Amino acid sequence: MTSLSELPRVLALANQKGGVGKTTTTINLGTALAAIGERVLIIDLDPQGNASTGLGIDRSARKYSTYDVLIGEKSLEEICLETIVPRLSVAPSTLDLLGVELEISSETDRAFRLRKAISALVDSPFTYILVDCPPSLNLLTINAMVAAHSILVPLQCEFFALEGLSQLLKTVDQVKSNLNKALTIHGIVLTMYDSRNNLSNQVVSDVRANMGDKVYKTVIPRNVRVSEAPSYGKPALLYDLKCSGSQAYLKLASEIIQREKLMRAA
Repeated sequence: MTSLSELPRVLALANQKGGVGKTTTTINLGTALAAIGERVLIIDLDPQGNASTGLGIDRSARKYSTYDVLIGEKSLEEICLETIVPRLSVAPSTLDLLGVELEISSETDRAFRLRKAISALVDSPFTYILVDCPPSLNLLTINAMVAAHSILVPLQCEFFALEGLSQLLKTVDQVKSNLNKALTIHGIVLTMYDSRNNLSNQVVSDVRANMGDKVYKTVIPRNVRVSEAPSYGKPALLYDLKCSGSQAYLKLASEIIQREKLMRAA
């Protein structure tokens, strides 16, 4: 199997809690990376398919999906679709993914299906691959962690933020011990931040105190324009580039690239 070091940088966006801005972050981070010159592939691994929808891919256009890749019938290259964002492609998802765990659970390579598929992209133009995981720690998320160089964790600025994080970090440690020794936590991005809310400020303070420099400096604000964008099938950066949310994702993309340089130099 091809070494992860030979592949595009693979970041899995994971959090077993729903509603934390995971898919929104995947879409807009991918768009921001593409806007500053990277060639990006978003792999939609959530059966809901919201990343695909948010990038303007109609369900009728998803002839094949990541389901077909995981059961071994199609390659990633065969299912990839161009999006309205230059330099950004998507491997779309369909509801078929709901049944994939039952179909491959008895296979010895069940946790390595996505990694195997990404390995075939060794000569592709992609520099970054972002995997949008489902809101659970199931076999789909494990596949993403096994395929990834690093995990990026979106964390909503709410009261129980740290409670869910501990379970996720435990799963990451288990995957690292048993399936992917190179796996790291790339960083934690705080989302849906409201500076007028004392709770938001307290959560930011608590997460930074607990996780230190693993928390990105960039914080994603709660922003109406970012929330509206998916209903138009557009990333926020295309819907309203000047809004605070879009600007925050551009800053996050720059911070991630800087962190990548430091990680590679280490």
